[in-house]
Amino acid sequence: MKRSRGQLRQNRLTVIGAIITIILVIVVIMGPWIKPYDPLSQDLSLRLVGPTLGSKGTPAHLFGTDQLGRDVLSRIIYAARVTIIIAVISVLVSACVGTMLGIGSGYYGGTADNIIMRIADIQLALPTILLALTLVAVLGSSVVNLVLVFVITGWVRYVRVIRAQVLVLKELEFVEAARAIGCSSRRVLFRHLLPNVLTEAIILSNIQIGRVILLESALSYLGLGVQPPLPTWGNMLSEARLYIQDAWWAVTFPGLAIIFTVLGANLLSEGLRGLYTHGA
Repeated sequence: MKRSRGQLRQNRLTVIGAIITIILVIVVIMGPWIKPYDPLSQDLSLRLVGPTLGSKGTPAHLFGTDQLGRDVLSRIIYAARVTIIIAVISVLVSACVGTMLGIGSGYYGGTADNIIMRIADIQLALPTILLALTLVAVLGSSVVNLVLVFVITGWVRYVRVIRAQVLVLKELEFVEAARAIGCSSRRVLFRHLLPNVLTEAIILSNIQIGRVILLESALSYLGLGVQPPLPTWGNMLSEARLYIQDAWWAVTFPGLAIIFTVLGANLLSEGLRGLYTHGA
């Protein structure tokens, strides 16, 4: 732990990623208490007000207001909860499904392995955004359907990575020793193989969170994601794009939220990968 903390201090980009992630987690948890206004409340008298600290008789809007007079900062905070919850649930389910299939496929091999790998190959050959658009068009746009779409498009990455790890691990001495003393296949899978692939799955999950946030934002921007009035960063960009010349803040701040969130997740995952590689 001391060595890991020292390496993290030396890797400033990883520290930046961790700080961004911690701030985001705080925003998601404390969102209902820290947002300055109701994110759904409309006031046309405050339509397209620029960023202001406020003055006597004028309310403060640090990030300005949108075309309906809604506070942009409050909507960004509220949208963070929606986007992050969708991303985290999607990644957790994808990780569980993909990790279990990857372990079973790599350990047992045979026909089941061939079928899973061919399905994964076919899916990886399709552009993710195209597959997501098709699934949303078929299933409809709702939060539950979005989670299902992200799980369907995300599990294959875990299968490929975890299966490759298991193919190496199952030939090592500790697995052979477990078999020699009569351990069941179930015990070998969950007691010996699963703990050794969890780190890789966790690192991959960090990367996948950034990917899901981008994908959800893209779908919401196209009108196929979370539907208004529930705000997400993607549909905030979509609604504000018509006013970009008159209200730059309505587009800039949601875009920056997406950029920094994905950047933080990627920097943190790269730092964890470096620690894992160094430790191995």
